[in-house]
Amino acid sequence: MAILAYGLNYRTAPIELRERVAFPEDTLGSALVEVTQAVPSVTEAAILSTCNRTELYCAIEPERESALAEWLAAHRAVPADELQSAIYRYWDQDAASHLIRVAAGLDSQVLGEPQIMGQVKSAYELARNLGAMGSELNLLSQVALNAAKQVRTDTGIGRNPISVAYAAVTMAKQIFTDLTHKRALLLGAGDTIKRVAEHLAEQGIDGMTIANRTVANAEALAARFSAQPVQLSAVPKALRDHDIVIASTGSALPVVGKGAVEAAIRQRRHRPIFMVDIAVPRDIEPEVGELPDVYLYSIDDLSAIVEENRRQRLLEADSAEALIDQGARRFIAERRVRQGQRMLRQYRENAEDVQAAELEKALKSLRNGTPPEAVLTRLSEGLTRKLIHQPTVALRAASAEGRMDLLEAFKSVYGLD
Repeated sequence: MAILAYGLNYRTAPIELRERVAFPEDTLGSALVEVTQAVPSVTEAAILSTCNRTELYCAIEPERESALAEWLAAHRAVPADELQSAIYRYWDQDAASHLIRVAAGLDSQVLGEPQIMGQVKSAYELARNLGAMGSELNLLSQVALNAAKQVRTDTGIGRNPISVAYAAVTMAKQIFTDLTHKRALLLGAGDTIKRVAEHLAEQGIDGMTIANRTVANAEALAARFSAQPVQLSAVPKALRDHDIVIASTGSALPVVGKGAVEAAIRQRRHRPIFMVDIAVPRDIEPEVGELPDVYLYSIDDLSAIVEENRRQRLLEADSAEALIDQGARRFIAERRVRQGQRMLRQYRENAEDVQAAELEKALKSLRNGTPPEAVLTRLSEGLTRKLIHQPTVALRAASAEGRMDLLEAFKSVYGLD
């Protein structure tokens, strides 16, 4: 039985194909049950399906890979030839290396992104809860997640933000340290502001207000984060109640002027405001940056930070390779140890079966009146013959076939010259 990582990702497949292959969250459970029942020799399985990848991790006989490919093509209603052109496959140690890279964020579209580790954990927890995961994938997940955690801890691969939204929130945290007692005013309701809101929520922001020209869009986004929706026209009044302002409206003209911010600073009694203007054209008049107690950053300021952080992450990714290799080798070593333990357990059980059978014979002879000395002699002879029978047969076969490797191993195990 081998371990196979089988799938496609943003590097090998366009989004149109990834969308068709991806497993909807509410079907993952039934898919796991089906693959272990429908594909011969798949005894264990876990499915990782995100916007950037769909991967199956299986305990499977190598010659059965084609059956797995047929199942995936049929299950997702994708032509097999189209699927195969985008598929990659990794076996055993390479599968472990790949999973470590994935969990650590080294294989992500956004290098070092932290969400993927949680997604990997969830995929394996689902497989475990449904009984689709046994000792092989359990070991793989434990070793890979521990190694991925070490990569993120020791290399700092996720320390430096490389998205504008995340960089903006990280800078806010640097200014205020603790965001749990701060309020944020977000201008716009597009994807960038949505990501900003997600990052702020993760940091435990005390509250958010979302301002947009179309109130319905502000209301839709605000509902996801228990935020307050308002129109853009309400922004000048709202400024005084917020410590953080992040703008990305797509407006052709500035929506926040120097006068409005100056008035807000007076009303706040000079408590600072951190402002980030992600929009092009700009949403906040550049002159706002001249005001005391205002920290204003533009998209260019963030882009420079993002680019430097991307470079730093690439350097960290290079330094992670040794940890990835170490983790993959640890998986293979532990797997061999466990396989050896299973073999030893079976060997002991076989010997105990022989012992029990010979002991029963001896006790029966004693009950029938056979002299004890004769019973003991037969017992020792019977045990000896039964215990050395299989090694003797194997030794003769190895000698006949010229298997010097087995003969040398036999000599080493039994201490022979």
